[in-house]
Amino acid sequence: MAIRNSEHCCADDGGLIFTGCGMTNAAAAQPGGGRRRQVVVGGKRVKTIDVHAHCVVKEALDLLGQTVEEQRGPGIGEVGARRIAEMDEQGIDMEALSINPLWYHTERDVAEAVVRIQNEKLADWCGQYPDRFVAFASVALQFPELAAQQLEHAVKKLGLRGAAVGTSIPGKEFSDPYLHPFWKKAEELGVLIFIHPRSTPELNKRFGGNGWLSNTIGNPLDTTIALSHLIFDGTLDRFPGLKVCSAHGGGFLPSYAPRSDNALRVAPEMDTGVKLKKKPTEYLRDMYYDTLVFTDEALRHLAHEVGVDRLVIGTDHPIPWQSQSVDHILNATGFSDAEKRMMLGETAAKLLGIKL
Repeated sequence: MAIRNSEHCCADDGGLIFTGCGMTNAAAAQPGGGRRRQVVVGGKRVKTIDVHAHCVVKEALDLLGQTVEEQRGPGIGEVGARRIAEMDEQGIDMEALSINPLWYHTERDVAEAVVRIQNEKLADWCGQYPDRFVAFASVALQFPELAAQQLEHAVKKLGLRGAAVGTSIPGKEFSDPYLHPFWKKAEELGVLIFIHPRSTPELNKRFGGNGWLSNTIGNPLDTTIALSHLIFDGTLDRFPGLKVCSAHGGGFLPSYAPRSDNALRVAPEMDTGVKLKKKPTEYLRDMYYDTLVFTDEALRHLAHEVGVDRLVIGTDHPIPWQSQSVDHILNATGFSDAEKRMMLGETAAKLLGIKL
């Protein structure tokens, strides 16, 4: 979720602010809407779970020298009434909230304070609406030992369900041994790590012009790079129990995955000596992905490459990339009712410890 100027934002009673981007889709424009939509597949009621939904905390933004108005808006207030109304209209029963990292460049004391505030606010919000929200913890990933402690505290003491992380920290890739303490703790706790891109800032100069390329191209490219490093540098071999879910269908990687299997055959001089335990494409089925792709064909291809049991709803709520995420799955051809139920909520429930 990239930053842009907003029209207006407003906080709810708990200090949580839900960012958006003008809410141009019809469902968002009329949040008062109607009763809660019930999703049924093959005669069976399905609890739908969205793993990709955003918010911010004003108090934390203040510490970072940023404002709510710099985030994508408008937000919602009235104790979450609009947010929940939008979920009701879209047929989303539960959202797993996450906050995109704006603190990876800060000093330790600032990062500690930001993470503490955000995790406590997230826990409070989920406590107010336990049947509608769970949340991913924030962590100071630039300090891996601290991030591991924050994750453990958030999971064991605050009831958060994992962590949301950006795709890199300044100067280091996800696969850098520097980050191993965090991956080790995540594996030990058995919780889900939700990876969200931060664009690809090295290419900012080329992303100018029309088309919002920093997001349109930059975000999926950033995810593609991060996942490729986790695979090729052996991180997934070192931590085989790691549960990772990436936004936007895994970026570009699943769409062109077999190229990875041929890379070192074509360019053996690029082999750094890391000996993988299996083909690069096989690691795709060890990770999870949201369904934020835009056509039936794209969804079927993603499922073919990674396995339908690895897919979970991702709306990017309240950014209207895909306001029809439930219908996207319901109307997709080539999937059985059981497979649709998995994507709509069953797989996410297992990953996030949600009772169906």
